[in-house]
Amino acid sequence: MVVWFFAGGGESEVEGLVPFLEVNFPGCNFERKTPIKSKPGSKPGRGSGYGLTGRGLAKQIKERLKSCMTQGQLGDLILVIDDLDCHDSDKKEGMFVAAISSVAGADEIPRYVGFASPEIEAWIIADWDNTLARHPDFHERQAGMRDWLSENGIGFDEPESFSQLNKYGTSCDSKLSDLIIESSQEKGCKQRYRKGMHTPELIKKINPDTVSSKCPHFKKLYNYLRDLCDQREPQIN
Repeated sequence: MVVWFFAGGGESEVEGLVPFLEVNFPGCNFERKTPIKSKPGSKPGRGSGYGLTGRGLAKQIKERLKSCMTQGQLGDLILVIDDLDCHDSDKKEGMFVAAISSVAGADEIPRYVGFASPEIEAWIIADWDNTLARHPDFHERQAGMRDWLSENGIGFDEPESFSQLNKYGTSCDSKLSDLIIESSQEKGCKQRYRKGMHTPELIKKINPDTVSSKCPHFKKLYNYLRDLCDQREPQIN
């Protein structure tokens, strides 16, 4: 099962998502199509697609699919994962489906759109005991960070419900990742939370069952891929 993977967001999200998918769904082969991979040792360049989300990501998906289709090698599934950023999930999913369907040939490939709601850091919050609580940069101060985050509106049992769409209709009023960074500063951690470094590290540590129990959008994505990829795992006689 070859999965063409289109990711939204920055380098931190992508670098954490790919290993997470490979470890948890070994029956599928994930081929990352966006953002475009940078060469080893280089920073993401202009046009790489890092930081694109929503409409920007939909446009890039359309462009990349056109290129993929001309190469004559088809994927078995088109997978899109993006931060929901407090938007309506049905409308945002429809935007991605429309972009895929507009490409000749790609419209015949099965597709699935999943969301990290409101950001991928919600998964880290949901499985706090396996992520920030154990990380050597934060474990000594993690209790204080957790208290601070609770006081600032983060629900650890339902982190996907954090914040609401801002008055401009562009993204959440408050960024979950920004509050995690601020909590690490407020409580005097030896290391300030760095999204580009810590998020991909911690995504690899989450227990999917724990996150599924607290994050409905994650559960839907996880169950879909688990059922799909498990069916494709080779049988051992």
